[in-house]
Amino acid sequence: MFLWEPAVSKHPKTRMTGHQQLVNHVYFSPDGQWVASASFDKSVKLWNGTTGKFVAAFRGHVGPVYQIRFGISGTHKLKQDLPGHEDEFGKVFAVDWSPDGEKVASGGRDRVLKLWMG
Repeated sequence: MFLWEPAVSKHPKTRMTGHQQLVNHVYFSPDGQWVASASFDKSVKLWNGTTGKFVAAFRGHVGPVYQIRFGISGTHKLKQDLPGHEDEFGKVFAVDWSPDGEKVASGGRDRVLKLWMG
């Protein structure tokens, strides 16, 4: 992955390495302070949104991570683990927070949209 500042330079600001497989999704926090990356290597990595420096890795997924989201303020946290979708693989392909930060929606390979209340 590369962090770019196109208004400043045509060259990347930094290269962000660490995932062992394909990166599926990259997402900036609402305040731009953080960048999160999701990968086929079953992890989410957190990076400094200004410098591109590695901050933390979140592991524990049983399969590839396809999408990530920050809460609207960037500070919302899930109060509990959410059980997987009901298919043989338990794959979740999409996730998002509601604007008020009280709900999470997820969609999976099982063709079901789940709404999780805070």
